[in-house]
Amino acid sequence: MIRLSDLPWTEAAAARGERWLALLPAGSTEAHGPHLPLSADVVIAEAAAQAAAARLAAAGRRAFVLPALAYGVTECAGDFFGTLSVSPATVQAIVVDLAASLRRHGCARLGIVNAHLEPAHRHALRAAAEAARAAGLPTAFPDVVRGAHAARLGAEFRSGACHAGSFESSILLAARPDLVREGRRTALPENPISIGAALAAGKRTFVEAGGTEAYFGAPAAASAAEGRALVVELGAIVAEEMLLEA
Repeated sequence: MIRLSDLPWTEAAAARGERWLALLPAGSTEAHGPHLPLSADVVIAEAAAQAAAARLAAAGRRAFVLPALAYGVTECAGDFFGTLSVSPATVQAIVVDLAASLRRHGCARLGIVNAHLEPAHRHALRAAAEAARAAGLPTAFPDVVRGAHAARLGAEFRSGACHAGSFESSILLAARPDLVREGRRTALPENPISIGAALAAGKRTFVEAGGTEAYFGAPAAASAAEGRALVVELGAIVAEEMLLEA
């Protein structure tokens, strides 16, 4: 895995003339229960991007992991201190501008590796991917909430009760255990409410949906082993889409 920002420009420029790929981790700064950091989505997106880059390298493709987008549309968690939101237009503009810059440097394909699943944020990223493609840079946006992707990510994820629950907590235990408040995590009761279903029913915030501590799912059921398996699967989903037309 190569993090673009860790390289001097002279070393990064070795990719000139290749059909090199770029992966943009997209997350948020948002409340994730009393046990996970505000950066949980960024950690997850970066872990998935790193796993995807390793798969792409094994397939003979150079893939740079870009610095993560750490802000998103996070209105659902707006009641909780530390949640920082930007507009859908801002999200879209940042991605479109980055795509234009990558294209000028010879990038063959951009992959948006998103871990923040709020509908308005996903819609903004999808619109950005479409705009980037229209401007000339093939862009993949594997939306893990949809169809066959979701079926690969476990029962809790498919249920929609997966914000700071077992799914996300497991990945944090695997990728950044130092950021997990274990004493709080293991004591939290399950909150089986599907945030997806609640939003579809007209609820606007986590509090309205029944997530008064900013989590849904079963944090106490998380494990690092499950997290490692989930990161591998997320990386595979991204790599597969990146290789479709690359």
